[in-house]
Amino acid sequence: MAAGRVPRAGHGWGSWSLVGVAGLFGLFLGLPVVVLVGRAIVDGSLARALGTQVVLSALALSLTTTAVSLVLTVAFGLPLALVLARRTFRGSSWVEAIVDLPIVLPPSVAGLALLLLLGRRGLLGGPLDALGIEIPFTTLAVILAQTFVAAPYFVRSARTGIAGVDRDFEDAARVDGASELQLFRSITVPLAGTALSAGLVMSWARALGEFGATIMFAGNLAGQTQTLPLVVYGEFQAATSTARSRPRPSSSSRRSASSSRSGCCTGAGCSTFEASGDGGMTRMTGRVPCGTVRSWGHS
Repeated sequence: MAAGRVPRAGHGWGSWSLVGVAGLFGLFLGLPVVVLVGRAIVDGSLARALGTQVVLSALALSLTTTAVSLVLTVAFGLPLALVLARRTFRGSSWVEAIVDLPIVLPPSVAGLALLLLLGRRGLLGGPLDALGIEIPFTTLAVILAQTFVAAPYFVRSARTGIAGVDRDFEDAARVDGASELQLFRSITVPLAGTALSAGLVMSWARALGEFGATIMFAGNLAGQTQTLPLVVYGEFQAATSTARSRPRPSSSSRRSASSSRSGCCTGAGCSTFEASGDGGMTRMTGRVPCGTVRSWGHS
């Protein structure tokens, strides 16, 4: 073998098992989405949904609120990521833990936390109410809820990307007389562009799919706080209520079925009744009311 030549991976059982496991997990992740989209297209529900005013209104609201939340995330999250990546200070690990906390919090708990902070009876609710500012159950509440749960994804990705930029390039730009703003715009951002783009996509996708924090902090008001996930939830609740409200068998039908199962005689032509007692079959004549024999095998 020539010096410095790296051997290629073989195609033995280990390689095929790796491919098999990867393929199975890929099917596990992708097949539910494919089935969902395919069924929606085949039965026409997707076309019908896109033609309804409720869905179009929720789609417009979702796109608007996620766009605003993304702007807020970049405006405030990028400086935070830069500080975490380039500065070493006491308590930085605590700051990173606080930034990551909304990722691990259940969404409904995140909405409750926002409500306890900015609600009318929350920590800042009194001063905000005195200024005539009401945040809960408004479109602003939707934006804040989306920003709260989605911003950590961007901050984490941006921090990793900025920390991976070679400082020698920045030092060379400083020697050439570049300002810090020029350096950040021309050196740091392009070199960390892949991580920043990934963070933007993940943050926007998380904000678009946000449900728990939104319904807890902003409610489900059509045209005002009802985003796409809330429309899906409302339609599912309506379908469940319709299924539960279907007519059930009448009481007489249930009584007849129960009578036939219990062995009691309720019909007009009933004259005999047979039950299995301890001594074998016991035959009784005449009408036997329901409830006389409680179970087969023991009276």
